[in-house]
Amino acid sequence: MSDKVKYLLDESRIPKAWYNIVADLPVPPPPPLHPGTLKPIGPDDLAPIFCPAIIEQEVSAERWIEIPEPVRDIYKLWRPSPLIRARRLEQALDTPAKIFFKYEGVSPAGSHKPNSSVAQAYYNQQAGIKKLTTETGAGQWGSSLAYAGALFGLDVEVYMVKVSYQQKPYRRALMETYGARCIPSPSPLTASGRAILEQSPDSTGSLGIAISEAVELAAQRDDTKYALGSVLNHVLLHQTIIGEEAMLQMADAEAQPDIVIGCAGGGSNFAGIAFPYLREKLAGRLNPKVIAVEPASCPTMTRGRYAYDFGDTGHLTPLVKMHTLGSTFIPPGFHAGGLRYHGMAPLVSHVLNLGLVEPRAYAQTECFAAAVQLARAEGIVPAPESSHAVKAAIDEALRCKAEGKAETILFCLSGHGHFDMQAYTDYFAGKLQDVPFDQQALDKALSELPQVDESAF
Repeated sequence: MSDKVKYLLDESRIPKAWYNIVADLPVPPPPPLHPGTLKPIGPDDLAPIFCPAIIEQEVSAERWIEIPEPVRDIYKLWRPSPLIRARRLEQALDTPAKIFFKYEGVSPAGSHKPNSSVAQAYYNQQAGIKKLTTETGAGQWGSSLAYAGALFGLDVEVYMVKVSYQQKPYRRALMETYGARCIPSPSPLTASGRAILEQSPDSTGSLGIAISEAVELAAQRDDTKYALGSVLNHVLLHQTIIGEEAMLQMADAEAQPDIVIGCAGGGSNFAGIAFPYLREKLAGRLNPKVIAVEPASCPTMTRGRYAYDFGDTGHLTPLVKMHTLGSTFIPPGFHAGGLRYHGMAPLVSHVLNLGLVEPRAYAQTECFAAAVQLARAEGIVPAPESSHAVKAAIDEALRCKAEGKAETILFCLSGHGHFDMQAYTDYFAGKLQDVPFDQQALDKALSELPQVDESAF
């Protein structure tokens, strides 16, 4: 851990600053573009949907951004989150590898998402905003923003992907317990939702559609802003507290990871665990293999195209350069709803394009098998999203066994699966299927990508 990070710690052992990887990248990331002009956007273009402090962080190139004390005070309710040595899993695998995981399921909402929701709610409340709109897939982000809204006295309206709304009623109940309104998406309440329903009345929804609905409503009112749970720079920034804490805890354990793993849908928890280690890798202080794991049914990094695309299905957002399946692509309704997004975070896509990250894709049944193996060894039931990281960690541990290598593995267990037990019930009953994505639908979505002349800027 760098001297700067040590300086930014106090007796609580919670970092006092988030880390911004933009400051250390060898090549700057491609700029976001205005959807009308296809020219790089400025801060004013983001003002209709984000408050000033969030916009400042989104465009910042500062290495460290101080965490406000009111946010840190709330973090102290569950942070620092535990770093756990998975000794029983190591024994079950009979591997010489050491397996550590950073467990984010101890937060009030049960995942890593409050790391950003608390920050976003604080900044919006300070700006005089009264209401936040958002989307959610599995419900982890929606429940986290609902929790943060309750802390700061903000109304929260959540558009939940319809298939997850139907599959995960307890996540919806949690949001409502915190005081939020939860609406299945696509809905008849927005122009974006009505357009989708007109084309496909039985649509299962997608994160791209839900984003369109939430953004549309936020842009219509001065007292309302949009809060995003993943993908954009400021969200990834807030999540780096995971990796900064992990570095300190790994040092306490007198260990350094040879392999760092995170599941990746939009990219928030992956960036949270990986970006601080990529800083050390870029500086030549450490050299871990960094693995981003995605679902085989929504393979943005392994099958998508690195290109400019809209972040939403309704084409209301700026264009960002990312690994994408196309903004109109709707993935199958598998249980890892938080990973059902057509694109990968621009910063994650950028470091992947620079060769700093290894992408990997798994089918849901093999991920559930890995999750059950972890649960029976360590007692923690992972969220379906997190099971992808578990699967990669087990595969790496078995590789170490085959090769006789005593490597150290660190992965982010981004949330618990207590609200996802129907998925486990379906798995044990043999009802879960590895539904492949529709290649024709993917080809069509990719053919509709915006045509951008990158030489113009």
